[in-house]
Amino acid sequence: MLCLQDPLNVSEKALFLSPPLYFIVSLFDGRHSILDIQAEYMRRFGGFLYTEKLQEIVTQLDEALFLEGNRFQVALRQKEESFKKGLFREATFAGKSYEGNPDQLKAQLEGYFKGTDGPGPLGDRKGTKGLKGIVAPHIDFQRGGFCYTFAHREIWERNSSHCFVIFGTAHAPIGNPFSLTRKDFITPLGTLNVDGALVDAIQSRTPDDLFKDEGVHRSEHSIEFQCVFLRYLYPEPIPLTIVPILSGSFHEAMERGISPMELRPIRQFIEALQEAISSLGREVCYIASADLAHMGLQFGDREGVSEYGLRVLSQEDQEMLEYAKKMDGEGFFSSISKEGDRRRICGVPAIYTMLKVMKAKEGKLLKYGQAFTPETQSVVTFASLAFY
Repeated sequence: MLCLQDPLNVSEKALFLSPPLYFIVSLFDGRHSILDIQAEYMRRFGGFLYTEKLQEIVTQLDEALFLEGNRFQVALRQKEESFKKGLFREATFAGKSYEGNPDQLKAQLEGYFKGTDGPGPLGDRKGTKGLKGIVAPHIDFQRGGFCYTFAHREIWERNSSHCFVIFGTAHAPIGNPFSLTRKDFITPLGTLNVDGALVDAIQSRTPDDLFKDEGVHRSEHSIEFQCVFLRYLYPEPIPLTIVPILSGSFHEAMERGISPMELRPIRQFIEALQEAISSLGREVCYIASADLAHMGLQFGDREGVSEYGLRVLSQEDQEMLEYAKKMDGEGFFSSISKEGDRRRICGVPAIYTMLKVMKAKEGKLLKYGQAFTPETQSVVTFASLAFY
């Protein structure tokens, strides 16, 4: 079976398709008529696909909001308008990707710290300073929760700021390279307020409308997951502020073989962020919410990942992270660009932007992990790093 889900969360359903049904749906591309689909089905499976059956599939997909059209556009507008009117960004994945009950969520997160793969339970705060930022995964907690804990334990021990600039990864297309929101983030463990003055200072320094794609924040998990951990570390009523920044694709720079800084919208945003933080005198801690490689049949590769391939991938990932550890943003980006992003590193924009903005001397790899799925011979890799 193949599962279809909507990354924009306009449809909250998950559809499971058999191979023949998936073949039919793959032809719903705006170029095939009903007769075309019937002919292709006959050639592929040797049977006749009745028009009534095909129309039933169309109707069901349309009702489930999986087809472009009036029904989908109305639902999308309603979602976006509701989000724009709201004062808060709700905890979209509470009760789905992690426990929605506060006590159960605390126990879940504590388990990742205390588990065999974790760094151990949180002790007394050391009170030392020096942490400038972290890279933490944004993979689902079930597969990568242990890895988050290494980065967030470093926040617990070495961070002195209560303002966090979080670079998330947009998994849905956005028009600009970056998107902001002024909405406070709700979690089951409490709310994180947006630093409105800092957000406004960033927007005032760039000509692009950084709120044009604000709706993408509604269903994006990469910032939400970091907020959950932050509220676990700093329970209410401890005041925390965040600057939620979703990063889009940097593939134009890769395709042209240039630095992202040569693209005006990226360069202007990075400069605006630096100037805004400096002008307001903010002490901030940066978080890049970023996964690494996505390889195997699940991600479109012709072949699955073998045990040997996992070892090679680990070596390649850690060679790439050496550039990050040395605060070499250009080297980090170039190492991925020159191989055509063969490993599909989805955290490129978040990590690169943090390296360009953050004033740190060096980084340290805290933990590296791989989530391998035997059924599809596919893997997602991730890591936690700290910068001082």
